[in-house]
Amino acid sequence: MDIGDVYAKIEEQLGQNLPFVVYRKADSMTLHAVFQENNQVYEVEDYTVSGFVFAPFDNAHKAVIIPSEKSDYCTATILSQTISSEKRTSGTIDNALLVESEAQKKHIELVKKGIEAIQSDRFKKVVLSRKEEVSISDSFSSLHIFKNLIHYYPKAFVYLWCHPKIGTWMGATPETLIRVKNNNFFTMALAGTQPYIDTINVDWGTKELVEQEMVTSFVTNKLSSIINDIQHSKTYTHKAGTLLHLRTDISGVLDNENSRIEKIIEVLHPTPAVCGLPKDEAKSFILATEGYNRKYYTGFMGELNMNEDGIIKSNLFVNLRCMELSNGKAILYVGGGITKDSDPEKEWEETVKKTETMKRVLL
Repeated sequence: MDIGDVYAKIEEQLGQNLPFVVYRKADSMTLHAVFQENNQVYEVEDYTVSGFVFAPFDNAHKAVIIPSEKSDYCTATILSQTISSEKRTSGTIDNALLVESEAQKKHIELVKKGIEAIQSDRFKKVVLSRKEEVSISDSFSSLHIFKNLIHYYPKAFVYLWCHPKIGTWMGATPETLIRVKNNNFFTMALAGTQPYIDTINVDWGTKELVEQEMVTSFVTNKLSSIINDIQHSKTYTHKAGTLLHLRTDISGVLDNENSRIEKIIEVLHPTPAVCGLPKDEAKSFILATEGYNRKYYTGFMGELNMNEDGIIKSNLFVNLRCMELSNGKAILYVGGGITKDSDPEKEWEETVKKTETMKRVLL
């Protein structure tokens, strides 16, 4: 299939209200597409099935899947392209500054509650988030936004996922949850954020370094009982779009009896990078205190047990830098890790920088 045929098929699926997902992996010019043949919602009962999985933050709720056996799969080469010439219209958002001021006040208060809970020894770290709505023109389609994501984020996993009974989501995430090929396993620890300004040779504060060490230690310790030969790289600065993060690569070898994908997901999801430490305490605080439903933000998605040239692979990614399209609006989801050293004002500013990186695909 050429790229024009894939885009035409996307429009056809949208017109027929049928589920699909299109995605492009980091550092790749190949577009993958999975088109479901009916509009049924398939839930994941166990992780031996094959298809494209889409899972919520709250693992008390089941993931959904576009099953390989109920879908057509194709690939196409992405052509060099320019950014969509269509422009976003802001709509009529009254009192925009007042709305932002209220959002800022609310988020700062949320962060303060998180810091107080840490100081009370409820947990060591918690990731707190918010959402922001941006009006978009009816003519500015999900496909146009997706093309912009492809252009702006060459080193991220970029996707557009649509199910008429659930919703439309898209994003450009820098974070791998797990990657499995044969018996080889890979994941990463990702934390800390600062803007990219001409160089990746930057200094990181104590807060970010401590947070990254927490995440790395949690992942390696938890996986050591089910993954053989666990190894991790030195922590380094990783560029994702216009932002920089601290990153540590973690690898190992699967033990076929003990390291089923379902068990690995159970250990890792939600990760400390999107939830906190200890995980259960931080998650309970998030669900009770954030004041909104994250839905699929900070969940995970990707290829599950998919056959590629005779090799079964799983490539799952944490759903970050994402948005939900609904009723003429793009709903952006952003957050940040809170530790005892966090500054509430700076945490607010970090979420603003993250929304700015996503808003540019809507312009």
